[in-house]
Amino acid sequence: MAASLLAGLCAVLLGVAVALGTGSEARPGATPAPVSPQTVLPATGSQWVATWTGAATGSEPGTGTGLPGRSVRNVLRVSAGGTGVRVEVSNEYGTRPVTFTDVTVALAAAGGPAATPGTMRRLTFGEGTSVTVPAGGTALSDATTLEVPAGAELLVSLFAPEPSGPVTYHRMAQQTSYLAPGDQAAAESGAAYGETSEHWRYVTAVQVLSRGVEGAVVVLGDSLTDGITSTPGADHRWTDYLAARLREEPDAPRLAVLNQGISGNRLLRDGNPDRTYSGDSGLRRLPSDVLRQPGARVLVVQLGINDIIVPPRQGDPGTIVTGLRLLTERAHASGLRVVGATLTPFAGHPSHSRELERIRQRVNREIRAGGVFDAVADFDAALRDPAQPLRLRPAYDSGDGLHPSDAGYEAMAGALDLSVLGPEGVGRSL
Repeated sequence: MAASLLAGLCAVLLGVAVALGTGSEARPGATPAPVSPQTVLPATGSQWVATWTGAATGSEPGTGTGLPGRSVRNVLRVSAGGTGVRVEVSNEYGTRPVTFTDVTVALAAAGGPAATPGTMRRLTFGEGTSVTVPAGGTALSDATTLEVPAGAELLVSLFAPEPSGPVTYHRMAQQTSYLAPGDQAAAESGAAYGETSEHWRYVTAVQVLSRGVEGAVVVLGDSLTDGITSTPGADHRWTDYLAARLREEPDAPRLAVLNQGISGNRLLRDGNPDRTYSGDSGLRRLPSDVLRQPGARVLVVQLGINDIIVPPRQGDPGTIVTGLRLLTERAHASGLRVVGATLTPFAGHPSHSRELERIRQRVNREIRAGGVFDAVADFDAALRDPAQPLRLRPAYDSGDGLHPSDAGYEAMAGALDLSVLGPEGVGRSL
């Protein structure tokens, strides 16, 4: 039985071991973000910590030559604050180099597209304000001084004058961003930004220089972490509620929260070539999306339900559990504590069947029994209807039987015991 289980997992994960290797390399074809000269010198006790991430989900349809001659203004909310900023820009899914001649960061005024007066900062990249990012690569800006309050909204604006390959984007941002003709990257006014977008384009991470933040929680997840049914523009993903708890509760560890959710993402299998927005498998994403984030201390895993319900389905619960254990082992090897989530109810969804429910229940029993993660966030118990436990509680159901409402996302954040995120758990083995 054990031999057949191992053989099955190996068949599903063909190539994953190579990708995970040392646990530190980037996704195949990607260029690690270079360490840029710092224009902000860390004060004693300060450290660079990632405060926001938006996983690249693919190449944006209809942008085969990029967005030449137009300014992109991304609106995003940081989890932790600091006194300095660095921004990562990505051409991960591009097919040609892209040159940005103007990249800026500013505090948003009333959600954007206007900037708060006096906060606009033009970013440099070692040699100047222009940076060429190779196909498959990323670039990290130099540091710039900017007082960023915890929970603040930022504007990250970019201008590329010439055609390039497809735009690397995060498909379902649940946040309105903007486009403008010409180079408007440094404009404090948002008047030129007349076109809206529901994507984050080119920007994949923001780091802050902070004295009060102890590190970061990185959440590797699917659409439930991506928050695709949360209210757009309201920052009501469950990770947003978690970040608020960590900022506001008096005994909470002071940690940033990094949302690396991708709608459709699976633990064991990469997205289909014609559905690249669902990303590489969670196992393959560990080095590129989690381990390289500065300040990463705790990994939260919210994956597995798509392995059950999205064809081709994984019909063996033991294979899913073995994959979760492998993810935990790899994270432990890099000193991270791992909190794993139970798989949530979906009996109201069209994909539900008795057989798929059996697989979910088996996986959840293994998770709750221990030996898979360091700690468990029981999202199943938090969201299920007491009267019909295979279904979401009505108030927590967005309407499709699978994805939570805003209230459901808040319940997910409330189900996480903040004490398991504390420093005493870092690097602890099972």
